[in-house]
Amino acid sequence: MTLQGVTVEQVWSWLGEVPDPEIPVISVVDLGIVRDVALIGDECVVTITPTYSGCPAMQVIADAVNEALHARGIDKLRIVTQLSPAWTTDWMSESGKAALKGYGIAPPVQQAIDISGLRGGVKRSAFVEPEVACPHCGSKHTQLTSQFGSTPCKALYKCLDCREPFDYFKCH
Repeated sequence: MTLQGVTVEQVWSWLGEVPDPEIPVISVVDLGIVRDVALIGDECVVTITPTYSGCPAMQVIADAVNEALHARGIDKLRIVTQLSPAWTTDWMSESGKAALKGYGIAPPVQQAIDISGLRGGVKRSAFVEPEVACPHCGSKHTQLTSQFGSTPCKALYKCLDCREPFDYFKCH
């Protein structure tokens, strides 16, 4: 198939159906991994950014993107990995954050890049631990158990009300 009749919006829609291999309820688009889609001549170029340097899932994600677009008839595809700017949780969609919560993972509660405390390029306030709500009962009476959760992107918390442990998708 040539790209004749295919639009950038269609490709974004198709990529929105590609699940993240580590958290299958969120797509690679909602996670913010897909940075750009371009149709150049008869080639589709998809730019992806890893959630962190050395992410072991990037090849799986590239393969899934390749498979999804080939299944839709796009034969000439180039996947570009872009490391800069680095991925941030600010790139996650609101629907993606809601999907995380529904899956039992607390979504990021802060902006990763907060310029509100900057004056003259210098941060004026100290880091404040985020107030993380339990994805199970909604209580904000939670406690950090470990900075390391089931993947490097997550921290382990526990709810002091319902007593359930849960992952928190760390801001970065």
